[in-house]
Amino acid sequence: MALTVFIVDDDPSVRDALGLLLGVRGYRTAVFSSGEALLQAWQPEWAGCLLIDIRMGGMDGLEVQKRLADIGNRIPVVIVTGHGDVSSARAAFKANAIDFLEKPFDDVKLVAAIEEAFSCERRQREELQQREDGRNLLKELTPREREVMRLVVLGRHNREIAPELGISVRTVEVHKARLMSKLGVGNVADLVRIAMLGE
Repeated sequence: MALTVFIVDDDPSVRDALGLLLGVRGYRTAVFSSGEALLQAWQPEWAGCLLIDIRMGGMDGLEVQKRLADIGNRIPVVIVTGHGDVSSARAAFKANAIDFLEKPFDDVKLVAAIEEAFSCERRQREELQQREDGRNLLKELTPREREVMRLVVLGRHNREIAPELGISVRTVEVHKARLMSKLGVGNVADLVRIAMLGE
């Protein structure tokens, strides 16, 4: 998965400097002159992190952060500013910003913030993929296997499940073995974890 640093700043010299600094260090970058420009171009499959100036003409960085969250985007955000103040920093962190950096940049801190954001993005993407994989596995179960799974997850034993579903204990055992095999799990704890993905 290719990760990109999306730079949003209304100052062309800052955009150029950041693009050059990060490009030299091997980062893929995309630059936008305003929050509006970023939102117009936005693609749900974009991955990486956002480097957003908090004070821009038009939409400010916190508003861009909020708009992206409203459309379901969870891409990590690093807020940058030439006018750092405590209330802005607090608002950025409340909206789940990874870091809040003041200009002029300390290159080491900037790269560290981007790396932290990338790690966060990779974790989020992996979790999403695991959920998707789990949901796809659950689709493979027959209606009866789903019923057995629901009762197993509730903590019922085979001898309790059998009368509830009107089948023999042996049949419960067969369904349970099949559904656990289909889901690739070896114990009830893992079964519970996958069952929760379908909720």
